[in-house]
Amino acid sequence: MTDYCFPRHVRLLNAEDYQSVFNGTSSKVFAGEFLLLARKRDDDQARLGLIVSKKTDKRAVGRNRIKRLVRDSFRHHKTPLSGLDIVFLARQGIKELDNADLHRRLDKAWRQLAKKAQKPLQTQKRDQSKQK
Repeated sequence: MTDYCFPRHVRLLNAEDYQSVFNGTSSKVFAGEFLLLARKRDDDQARLGLIVSKKTDKRAVGRNRIKRLVRDSFRHHKTPLSGLDIVFLARQGIKELDNADLHRRLDKAWRQLAKKAQKPLQTQKRDQSKQK
């Protein structure tokens, strides 16, 4: 039961933590209404930071719903994401998704992120250049 909690040590807490992910992104997953950025860590702990601005939903109730669903989904996918610092960026249109649809999209995005994080960095760069 304690494996599914969200204590301080699995959160990005300060601006330096967020900035290190933005500056050293090793994997990205874009899922339309949100973006996941990840950076590899030296230890095997997965940490999550959330960015849900007023542009995505004017009401605090809506922003808190999104954050609650993302935290819940992250707690269930922590193990395959170990060794990553992750930033969740909400985009326009996320408030129109219902809870089940958002959960489904998050599940898919966590799996993609875990798969990308296992690849060596050179392979990721080669794959990105092929897509362009």
